[in-house]
Amino acid sequence: MGIEVRPATVFEDVAAVVGPKKPTSNVCFCLSYRIGSKENNALRGPERAERVRELCAQEPPPGVIAYGDGEPVGWAAVHPRAETSFARNRLIPHVDDLDVWSLWCIRVRPGHRGQGLTHALIDGAVAHARASGAPAIEGYPVDNQGEKVDLTMAYVSTRRAFEKAGFRKAADTGSVLNGFPRVLMRLDLR
Repeated sequence: MGIEVRPATVFEDVAAVVGPKKPTSNVCFCLSYRIGSKENNALRGPERAERVRELCAQEPPPGVIAYGDGEPVGWAAVHPRAETSFARNRLIPHVDDLDVWSLWCIRVRPGHRGQGLTHALIDGAVAHARASGAPAIEGYPVDNQGEKVDLTMAYVSTRRAFEKAGFRKAADTGSVLNGFPRVLMRLDLR
């Protein structure tokens, strides 16, 4: 399968990967770190989809999409940290004053897992951030030390996946997910 990773500008492709199965559902669309919790909790059903449609039309778009033979098969949320809830998150520290980008959600569609898409998505998110002028990019994966991560919590990825992409641990965090500590991984883009 030929994999190509592009900025997430096509709403239908984003919806195919991170949209809820039922359009009236109040979950996912990867909005929880993108917008404030008050707005996130207030958006219901089609309103959530409309908010994501708006984000796809903005610059920079809300993330990147991996395409396998033209079909949307994966998603990575990547955006300037200052425009996400990570800017105010008390559990994820600020390493310095650089205007870094955050990479916080990686999702691969069922039926396409185990094909290296997580690595392609991390690389694509890095390329997108670099092309957009980011001085550095951060991720907040779990440090699971090789143990199995519950699939519903695997969206943050693992320290090892980020290390394979050249990221280095920059800090511990106060965040724990699925019983594993999350670490702040950083890659300099300058």
